[in-house]
Amino acid sequence: MASRRSRSARSTASQRTPRARREGRLGLGAWAAIATTAAVIAGSLGGYGFYWDLTGNITTEDVEFGEFGDRPGKIEGAMNLMLVGSDVRTGENAKYGAAEGERPDTLVIAHISPGRQGAIMVNLPRDTMLELPACRKVGDKPGYAPHSGMIGDTMSLGGVECLWKTVEKLTGIHIDHFVSVDFGGFKGMVDSLGGVDMCIPKPLQDKKAKLNLKAGEQRLNGEQSLAFVRSRYSQGDGTDLGRIERQQEFMGAMLKKVMSSDILTSPSNLRGFLGAVTDSITVDEELTVDTMMDIAIAMREVDLENIEFVTVPNGAHPADPNRVAWSEPAAGELFKAIAKDADSLPGKGKGDKGDKKGGGGGAKKDDAPAVPPGDVSVEVINGTGTPGLGTQVAELLGGKDFQVAGSGNPQGEVPAETTVYYGEGKKGHAKALADTLENAKVAADPALDSTVRLVMAADWKGLSGDSGGDSGGGGATPDGTTAADAKNAC
Repeated sequence: MASRRSRSARSTASQRTPRARREGRLGLGAWAAIATTAAVIAGSLGGYGFYWDLTGNITTEDVEFGEFGDRPGKIEGAMNLMLVGSDVRTGENAKYGAAEGERPDTLVIAHISPGRQGAIMVNLPRDTMLELPACRKVGDKPGYAPHSGMIGDTMSLGGVECLWKTVEKLTGIHIDHFVSVDFGGFKGMVDSLGGVDMCIPKPLQDKKAKLNLKAGEQRLNGEQSLAFVRSRYSQGDGTDLGRIERQQEFMGAMLKKVMSSDILTSPSNLRGFLGAVTDSITVDEELTVDTMMDIAIAMREVDLENIEFVTVPNGAHPADPNRVAWSEPAAGELFKAIAKDADSLPGKGKGDKGDKKGGGGGAKKDDAPAVPPGDVSVEVINGTGTPGLGTQVAELLGGKDFQVAGSGNPQGEVPAETTVYYGEGKKGHAKALADTLENAKVAADPALDSTVRLVMAADWKGLSGDSGGDSGGGGATPDGTTAADAKNAC
């Protein structure tokens, strides 16, 4: 059963079974707000009574660590949180569609490092196929023997304890605490902020996610924000990997709102936001308000550009292109860096966010392109067979000032080589784009107008200077963004 923390000392539970969780699911909208910004706010709390009101709000769940066996070593001074979005479609959440059981709709490892003066949020796609360790039967969760399966199944079959154990075993990262949020809590947090400002580049409609947004700069309320982070079919190529990027963008925008507004200084706003946060989270019994305040001390002076979001390097699973496989050795190197609290991610120097220059196989790499990127409109077509890669490349090109008109999957035959196609008078535009890629040729297509078309083929090697990861090279540098990169204004 789920329990609220009482104002008196907690007694040790005689039955070490996980408590029932609240119903709900959250796409990635506020994980960093929970793991970092909410903690920053908690560090400024005043008043004994308010402190205990917050403590009493939090729902806890037991985890039996004796079932884990040998655990990865903990690095003193750093903290790793497992952030979970629980997908349960019963009760109030039934209006969001039917789904059986419980699973982590979103799964993030939040690495908070005072030594690095920052935090790294690593997304683990829910559709990742892995060799899963055995998990015991807990309550109504049947457990299972070791087998090959999706990481998203661990929670429905073995609960949070199973998911926690699995993440530690497969990444080698010691997890200190877990945090989970439900639908209503996420909406409440957004509404307590007065909404979150976002730049929506084009109108968005997704009936399944109940999303209906106009284009342009606007302030999203809780319901609209939930629809935005849950949407898959109105944006990008419809994959979960594409949705993760949009969720990271929203996370950054929400962090900006918390850090730059008067939430930290207004008592009434502070109480409203903290009340919404603590009333909606489920945590392990050791993640107390005191621990949140410790996180606050570590995060208080961190700049938004030092809060980085990455997705574990991945590609299509060889046995099923609709499933994800972690790319090695890149994924393992990323996990090792997190586990050791390294000064930087693999392939990046300290303070380098991955915007590298130089390198690559295109012509005239040392020369400025004849046409500025801002004048090049490009459509990205993903012919590699790797789900989500088109959306990721489109985001990278947008970050280099190219005007991305859209992305999607091919409708016809894919060329043998990655090619930038151009219409009449746009050869210079095509060359400007090709010169930013590791390998691409240009070719005329009279059917095109002012927008050039990048068709990524099986030989795709990524953007110049990017060593791989989600950009398609399979190298050791995961592509990432920071909270400061969030576009909350057009």
